[in-house]
Amino acid sequence: MTKAVALLSGGLDSRLAVRVIQEQNIEVLGVNFLTPFFGASPAVHAAANQLGVPLRLLDITAAHWDVVRHPKYGYGKNMNPCIDCHALMVREAGRLMEESGADFIITGEVLGQRPKSQNPQALRTVEKESGYPGLVLRPLSARLLPPTLPEERGQVNRERLLDIAGRSRLRQMELAEKYGITDYPPPAGGCLLTDPGYSQRLRGLLENKPQAEPHEARLLRFGRCFLLSGGAYLAVGRREEENRVIAAEARPADILLTVEDFPGPISLLRLPREVPADIMAGIPALAIRPPEDSPRQGHLIQQAAAITARYSDAKNLPRVKVAFWHPGDNPAHLEVEPDFQSRPV
Repeated sequence: MTKAVALLSGGLDSRLAVRVIQEQNIEVLGVNFLTPFFGASPAVHAAANQLGVPLRLLDITAAHWDVVRHPKYGYGKNMNPCIDCHALMVREAGRLMEESGADFIITGEVLGQRPKSQNPQALRTVEKESGYPGLVLRPLSARLLPPTLPEERGQVNRERLLDIAGRSRLRQMELAEKYGITDYPPPAGGCLLTDPGYSQRLRGLLENKPQAEPHEARLLRFGRCFLLSGGAYLAVGRREEENRVIAAEARPADILLTVEDFPGPISLLRLPREVPADIMAGIPALAIRPPEDSPRQGHLIQQAAAITARYSDAKNLPRVKVAFWHPGDNPAHLEVEPDFQSRPV
């Protein structure tokens, strides 16, 4: 039986692409990709269940981070390297195709829907860069594009494919009604890299710290974010919901901070990978001796505490008591003057 691997985003177009192929009695395996910027949304799982297809989730964070920092074909309107990103996803889908014994790849791309990444040249570039020329079928626009290998082999009937083009969603909505597809997300959602506010933060992070890591980009999603000396990173919650998320994001080596006795944020201090031993060993010592006795670790924690104090209800006090701790440990305390000089990225 002919089998295809489908890039399944959870949006309407990818769902329709699968349905069009399923109508030709072709088995479909869905794949969705995980990065700090997108992936594994509830809509993806809902789509797989609705379509009756098995779903594979592939974490491509490392390779995608390289693409985000150094896109061969540049960015879109914000920090979205769409052509390079699509080529990476098709390449990974191609590997899954080979592993699973599938015959070709399908995507929900529509010719002309996005001017930069879904024009004829961009679609050819994605196919070329993926390493799977001739094996990428776009069912929604296939009759407007050159025939693919599965069409030429007779595995897919080209006449039963579609000729949708442009930014109008009318035909897709009509098809959704025909196939009984409901509760699909709006077309604009999905990738954080298309968000102007997030893109500004990420650009600031990469300008100030070119060797930043994916986990730091992930933290940019939450709260106000600061780059501290030595490559340390601080996320400061802006509201109760973000405080909960930031606390949940903490790793064992991270430091959480909050102001004592006053409403305010929870902050997460993430130290660089290469942390001087006196920073880690000195953290509990702050509970029994002043930071001046261990200046290297004291400076980082004091700065993080002072920024945390600035965003609390105690910000107008001359000195503010701040608790700090590793997740699961008892807190230590220090007093700081609120910092009104540091600026978030």
